This record gives sequence, structure tokens and C-alpha cells, in this order.
Amino acid sequence: MIERRPILDFLSHVVLVLGVLIVFFPLYVAFVASTQSAEQSALSPLSLAPGGEFMNNYSTVLFKGAAGQVTAPPVLHMLWVSLATALIIAIGKISISMLSAFAIVYFRFPGRGLFFWMIFVTLMLPVEVRITPTYQVVSDLGMLNSYAGLSVPLIASATATFLFRQFFLTVPDELAEAARIDGAGPLRFLKDVLWPLSRTNVIALFVIMFIYGWNQYLWPLIIATDTSMYPIGIGIKTLISGGDSAVEWNLVMATMILAMLPPGLVVVVMQKWFVKGLVDSEK
Repeated sequence: MIERRPILDFLSHVVLVLGVLIVFFPLYVAFVASTQSAEQSALSPLSLAPGGEFMNNYSTVLFKGAAGQVTAPPVLHMLWVSLATALIIAIGKISISMLSAFAIVYFRFPGRGLFFWMIFVTLMLPVEVRITPTYQVVSDLGMLNSYAGLSVPLIASATATFLFRQFFLTVPDELAEAARIDGAGPLRFLKDVLWPLSRTNVIALFVIMFIYGWNQYLWPLIIATDTSMYPIGIGIKTLISGGDSAVEWNLVMATMILAMLPPGLVVVVMQKWFVKGLVDSEK
């Protein structure tokens, strides 16, 4: 029996509340600045009282974009570019990784161990390391300023392949034998047996890969030379690239708040399955 100690419970709650306040305060400051005018948001120290420009600021960045000394496309379009790119990356990573792990675990062919380690070694070669040859290939294929150029070079994932492989190794061999006796082929076994068993793992990986795709900055910065293909990260950088005198911090903060909403919503909606996929050991 675990003894409950009120003092320790109180201290634990104090630490948790302090942690929440430390994380929440910068977000509150950003939200407050996004509701103020450009003059108010430039004051030092910044007022912590919300202003009256909420609707004006958010409608401006969503549908019109920033103008004046710094020009940026509408945030609504940049959010769509980021959303489409993140979905393609997440779904592509999961699909390719599951198929490759399935082949490595359930098919007997010469060198399958070597192929797995070749995939695993690519963890040491992120896109930042191979960015020049990757850019050359994308450019030669005419994929600049396209959704394919933003997402396809980032789809391959050694991490997801490794995680799926480790999960498939825990699946009892009797399931594969039973499926074979029932006349199920490899794809039928993958669809009817492995997919339902790995659903929570897929959701956990989807959340991680979606946020990874959403937060991409360096690769889109090189590939997207047309403002119509700017993701939200590049849009924020564009807003603050004109120097302190040209930055409208109220619009920058409104854009940052909007940029945080989609990944935050994904985490909140899928939180239950995300945690279960990471810690659940039942198969």
C-alpha cells in the first residue's frame, strides 16, 4: 500500500503549476501582442492587457497578408501549404516505413539484415547533410516550388522503419501461420492482422511526423523561391526580415499564434492514442 503524504502532494502540484505558468506565459504575451496595434506592441515594456485589434489583426494576416515595408502572402495560404506538406510527409513516412519493415521481418531474402542496417545508417545523414545533392536532384526533376519538392525528399524515415520492425518482431509467429493456413497472402496479412495491431503505433508516429513536417524550415527555404509556396515557418521569417523598424509585431504574433494551432490541435485530439502508442506494451 502506498502511503499518501499531503505535503509531497502539495509540493508536486506547486511544481506542476509553476511549470504550466512558465510554459503558458510566453504564449499569453504573444496572444496579447497579437490583439494590440503596431504602436502598442512595439512599446517596452509591453502591456499585458489585451488590446482591441484582435479581429483586425487576425483578418489582416489570414486573408490579406502583411504589407508596407515587409510584404508576406496571406497566412491562410501558408497554413494550407504547411498542412499539405506535413500530411504528405507523415502519411508517406508511415506508408513506406511500414512496407519496408514488413518486408524485412516477414520475407526471407539474401542480405535483408544488410538492407536494414543500410536504412538505419541513414539516420546519420539528415537532409541538412545531403542538402546540396538532394537539391540538385529535385531541381533536375523540375520539382522546385511544388508540393512534391517540399515533401518527397523528406518522406524516407529510418526511425519509423526501425520502430515498425521492432513492433513486428513482437507479433507472435502463430498469427502469420494461421493467416497462411487460411489462405491469406502477404498483403492480406498486413491489412487484416498487422494494421489493426499497429494502429496506436501508427497514430503516435503520425503525430511525431506531422509536427516534424509542419516545423520544416531549412529545406522549404531552399526549395520555395515563389511566395505562393511559402510554408508558415518561412512566412514568419519573412515578417521579421525587415529590421526592427519595419516589423509589425502585432501581425507577427498573430501569425505565430495561428501557426501553433494546427499542430496543437493534432496533439490534443490524438493525445490519448499518442500516449498509448508510446507506452502500451500489450499486443
